Amino acid sequence: MKKVTVLGAGSWGTALAMVLTENGHDTLIWSHREDQANEINERHTNEKYLPNIQLPEKLTATSDIKSAVEHGEILVFAVPTKAIREVAGQVMNYLDKKVLIVHVSKGIEPDTLKRISEILEETLDPRVVEDIVVLSGPSHAEEVVLHHPTTITAACANLRSAEKIQDLFMNHYFRVYTNTDVIGVELGGALKNVIALAAGISDGLNYGDNAKAALITRGLAEIARLGVRMGGNPFTFAGLTGMGDLIVTCTSVHSRNWKAGNMLGKGMKLDEVLDNMGMVVEGVRTTKAAYQLAQKYDVSMPITTALYQVLFENKDPKDAVDELMHRLKKREIDYLQ
Repeated sequence: MKKVTVLGAGSWGTALAMVLTENGHDTLIWSHREDQANEINERHTNEKYLPNIQLPEKLTATSDIKSAVEHGEILVFAVPTKAIREVAGQVMNYLDKKVLIVHVSKGIEPDTLKRISEILEETLDPRVVEDIVVLSGPSHAEEVVLHHPTTITAACANLRSAEKIQDLFMNHYFRVYTNTDVIGVELGGALKNVIALAAGISDGLNYGDNAKAALITRGLAEIARLGVRMGGNPFTFAGLTGMGDLIVTCTSVHSRNWKAGNMLGKGMKLDEVLDNMGMVVEGVRTTKAAYQLAQKYDVSMPITTALYQVLFENKDPKDAVDELMHRLKKREIDYLQ
């Protein structure tokens, strides 16, 4: 049994805390809201994020970051990308022992263009960090809590650390693979949200299955092009954290990014969409970062560029799609060159 703290009580953090508790680990979940922590402790529910789900009675919660940090020998960061740096700074105030760090966030920090593991490395003192492991893959919280079969990947340059997290989470419905390609795993997880927004826009415009299949396939080409240029393994993008996560996020009714894109395709403005969602839509922020990365590494990413123009330059979604379709002719298979 391990003592694990999950930092973040959204849908994914709560679902992972359930997996850990059911695996027999002493799991504490931290919420920045006292009322949410009280709900988990007293009613064993988290209705805002996982309605109609009963949480294990052994799963406890706190809104005190000091208690949360002191509890865990393993800390799981499950907060949105924009909160990673702030929460890591708070954690550092109370971290006086060596811990294994896991992060499950999927995004890239705009302007700095840092991946999540890079933000954590920059913010946390290496003297108290055993290792940083990325846990990512096609996994909607709403299905994990129902024990539907799910497969994901634990990635770390140190394979032994990835295997520790594999053992921590793996059970009969939650299968974990390992990978040493941290760059590829993080980029696949972050950039698929960009393509999912575009897929939602396509569906909002009623363009049908052909268009969405094209977006998913050519979107993967963009992700792989950039990922390989940044040092990722091309095979990673054909795996769970590449194609797998891309498929589920572009097609599932649970996908926040697809839902947000769908509203944009139906004519809503970005501010209206974000107000309507009520939860973080990682793909919006990541689109800006992906657009900046494409420029930095001189990589052709036409879908990302078109989406950036829709989100931040008020381009009409239909016009953006029409321009994508009217680009100069290309070859398909040499896209990693």
